[in-house]
Order: sequence, then structure tokens, then C-alpha cells
Amino acid sequence: MSTTRPYSPGDRGPEPGADGASGTSPGGSAAGRAARRLNFGGESGVVPLARDFARQALYEWGWLPAATADQRAAAEDVLLVVSELVTNACLHAEGPDELWITCDNKVLRVEVSDRGAGQPAPRTPHRAGRPGGHGMFIVQRLCLDWGVIRTAGVAGKTVWAELGAPA
Repeated sequence: MSTTRPYSPGDRGPEPGADGASGTSPGGSAAGRAARRLNFGGESGVVPLARDFARQALYEWGWLPAATADQRAAAEDVLLVVSELVTNACLHAEGPDELWITCDNKVLRVEVSDRGAGQPAPRTPHRAGRPGGHGMFIVQRLCLDWGVIRTAGVAGKTVWAELGAPA
């Protein structure tokens, strides 16, 4: 796990509205960065909801529809990472609070915040043939970097992961 870069270069993009899903204007901010936020607010079925939200962002930002197999694989990797991080929040941290997805020309960043106290880590040794325990191993393998952000005096954490934009 890496915690050396809790944030990408620059900031998280413009602050969204007060509730629910939001995003930047088409084309993102002046710095070429686009951001979307989903507040789960007691929703049920959060994993499919998160995947659909991420898929919409990928269409908005031009990752989908994919013109090549590499672009399709990059989009599928994003959806898988979103699923894994949200599922981990459901299984180990009382459920997710928010999902942030930000994108610039080179990196897409996924952040899932929750109220859990646990520390996510890939299970070692990884045993591919055993059920369960593969989520953070998958995230580690698919992402450029990932880590955990904690704020002193605030319950919970934000687990983040960064993926490279398709060529």
C-alpha cells in the first residue's frame, strides 16, 4: 500500500453541490480536471449504484464508448476498482458515505469515504484459489497507486486509488 501521495497534483476539483450526485461543467475545470461526487445517504444497492455512476462519468469524460480494446479494458478496470472499494466499505466499514471520481488527461482517481476504523490491505499471502479477500489485491494490481486518508478527530477514512487514462 502507498500513502505517499494522498492527493494527485492539484486539488480535487471544484466543490460540488450540497447533496447527491454532482459534477463539473462539461469539459471540467480550467485546469482540465473533471470531478463527480455521489453521496450514498442511506441508499440500498450501493455497489450497482456506484458502478452506474462511474459508467456515466466515463461516458461524460470520453472514456466510453471505447474505440479500442485497450480503452475498453481501462474503462472496465475503473468499474472494477469502484466495485471493489465500495464493496469493501460495505463489508468492513458500515457502508460507504461518498464516492468521488476525478479525472484529468492522465489519471482517474476514485475515492470512497466511510466511517470504518479498519485499515484496508491486500491479504498476504494472496491465495487465488480461495474465496474472498481479493478486493485490495485487485486494486493494487490494477492501479498506479492507492492509499488511505484519515483526518484527525474525524471517524472513518477515505480509500483512494488512481488509474492511468487510456491511450
